[in-house]
Amino acid sequence: MNVDGINSGIVLDHIKAGKSMQIYNYLNLDDLDCCVAIIKNVKSNKLGKKDIIKIDAEIDLDLEILGYIDPNITVNIIRDGLLVEKKKLKLPREVKNVIRCKNPRCISLSERETDQIFRLTSPEEGIYRCIYCDSESK
Repeated sequence: MNVDGINSGIVLDHIKAGKSMQIYNYLNLDDLDCCVAIIKNVKSNKLGKKDIIKIDAEIDLDLEILGYIDPNITVNIIRDGLLVEKKKLKLPREVKNVIRCKNPRCISLSERETDQIFRLTSPEEGIYRCIYCDSESK
């Protein structure tokens, strides 16, 4: 299989196999007016299998959402056919409106204008807690 390279844009590499569609949806890549290639289950020496997303445009990415979904993703910025920047992600300290609280009595569920905010409490285990009710989420 051949997938053309991109002249200017972004390549999301080292995505955990099977997570590319979740990223596609969270980043609303279907709204873009450019080519977006999703390559699933690519053979990887490091991961065994991985997914790759190629975006044929330079766009602003929410690196916090990407870091929450998969902190091992590498964001490669391509200009004039050359790699100009490589960003490594990590788990964000706080995520807003990405995780939904599981506590039915949490104020973030009963008050519609309230943001769903979770803070990283255990980086080793990837555990986040709701700032309002302290419910745990992974």
